[in-house]
Amino acid sequence: MTRDIPYYLPIGEEIELFRAAFECRLPVLLKGPTGCGKTRFIEHVTRRFHGDTADGAPALITVACREDLTGSDLVGRYLIKGDDTVWIDGPLTQAVRSGAICYLDEVVEARKDTTVLIHPLTDHRRILPIDKRGEILEAHGDFLLVISYNPGYQSVLKDLKPSTRQRFVAIEFSYPPRDKEAEIVAHESGIAADVALELAGLGEKVRNLKASGLEEGVSTRLLIYAARLMRRGVSARAACAAAVTRALSDDPETERAIDELCSTVFP
Repeated sequence: MTRDIPYYLPIGEEIELFRAAFECRLPVLLKGPTGCGKTRFIEHVTRRFHGDTADGAPALITVACREDLTGSDLVGRYLIKGDDTVWIDGPLTQAVRSGAICYLDEVVEARKDTTVLIHPLTDHRRILPIDKRGEILEAHGDFLLVISYNPGYQSVLKDLKPSTRQRFVAIEFSYPPRDKEAEIVAHESGIAADVALELAGLGEKVRNLKASGLEEGVSTRLLIYAARLMRRGVSARAACAAAVTRALSDDPETERAIDELCSTVFP
């Protein structure tokens, strides 16, 4: 059973916090920068603490939120099949019925009127009104709503409304310290531990460029990509250029600054 649990290296008390929140059925907000492990975390804790749903449905239902995400996309809609009109549950309704964890990734990308739909599920009511069917669906006892967002990336216009934010227990994520990040990179890529440590050191240096105008620091995910390229025989400089420099910026000055950092780590 343990081998089926996705790998996740805890940095603080995030696993204990989630377990307590899940046992209390408190909705959870995961916030942190891109590629720091939020999605892997929810996959890990779902497998550890949730178990299987009663009807065999997936224990984790993930929705990648986007600006044109509608309420019908989440809740469901009527569709014509042959001569009949049938109701098709959306992912949120599926999770509410089956008792799955519903993970709304980058929730602030969704339209404001869409996020309001989750409010009745995040207080003592735990209900989902389905207006098109005139139905009020009570959440299964195992249902949990989890949302994520990157507070440093979105504009003020796309920030979470206080009326939404204050319905969640928040768990904050950041990039791991160098030794922990090296352990993650080595595990996920199979690269040697000393090379993984150098890549983690490069990550620290690149993130310090944010003060110089870099929009967002290099993610742990990109460092893993670089390590995987290196494992396939790509030179360290070329792997870092492809997975770090060119992936982070199109600005020539910024690219030059990142390339210089790469050359100091991998001369």
